[in-house]
Amino acid sequence: MSIKIKFIFFLLAGLSILAAPACKRKKKVPEKNADTFMAGQTDMLIDESCAPIIEEELFVFTSSYTEAKPRLLYKTENELLSLLLTDSIPYAIMTRDLTADERRLMIQHTRPPDANRFAIDAVSLIVNQASADTTITVSEVKAMLNGEFKSDRSVVFDNPNSSLVRYLKDLAGTKELKAKNVYALKNNKEVIRYVATHPNSIGITGFSWLNDPDKDYADDVKKVKIVGVKDNSRKDDIGFTKPSQESLALKTYPFIRSLYIIDCTGRDGLGKGFASFVLSDRGQRIILKSGILPEVMPGREINIVKEQNTERVN
Repeated sequence: MSIKIKFIFFLLAGLSILAAPACKRKKKVPEKNADTFMAGQTDMLIDESCAPIIEEELFVFTSSYTEAKPRLLYKTENELLSLLLTDSIPYAIMTRDLTADERRLMIQHTRPPDANRFAIDAVSLIVNQASADTTITVSEVKAMLNGEFKSDRSVVFDNPNSSLVRYLKDLAGTKELKAKNVYALKNNKEVIRYVATHPNSIGITGFSWLNDPDKDYADDVKKVKIVGVKDNSRKDDIGFTKPSQESLALKTYPFIRSLYIIDCTGRDGLGKGFASFVLSDRGQRIILKSGILPEVMPGREINIVKEQNTERVN
């Protein structure tokens, strides 16, 4: 073999050795759905009773970060917890924090939860606009749920597996709501529609569903009214109150619940990015505008404009 042929042989061999790692590197293609703080795709479990406020937050979030494509999976609380605690989807938005046992289970799965409260909602009682009853006491609500309150009214609420039903069971101190005139429907919209068309009924629904409703049930909201509730166990008699940002902040309305983001992903992905947005000043302003109470009250900006010898506050 001539020197020239040997040189060509070794040159080609060397190039093939150098090309091998490059080929291997080319095979390591990034996942198509890999998510970052403000981009990509990820699954998020959402308690369906939180839908109105989460959809408002998501609209602004994805408008600002166009590469962010979160997939929202609306579930009842029971369905949501089943997926979260079995490590199927480690991110959820709920109407309560995890219990101590649930936290221990997630830690055992090496997914310690990062829980952040971002808003306070109310459980509202509604009646038809034609109804003359506009007030009720907490003790009467408990009696009504336990079938001890004599009334021919139909009491309706959302899905039997929902967080709202769990709240009502805790309130009534019972494991089952067995009253004859208490019925479960499918969701909060159905509750509002039922009360709007049945004068002799009372509905129990999330307060956020009654503020700025979507077009498909806005007319039904106009046909119902919120009932004032009095906590007759309080030492100070504050009378009957309705849910509002003021009554939630002062805790004068008795039926309140906290909304939480539970992040068990353990990384700075899209879920943490969305949580950071919701907890930011901008995200909290969206909650404030929605009618429920934000976790942190956004600051108010005041511009003072000097005009000759006067000052104008904007």
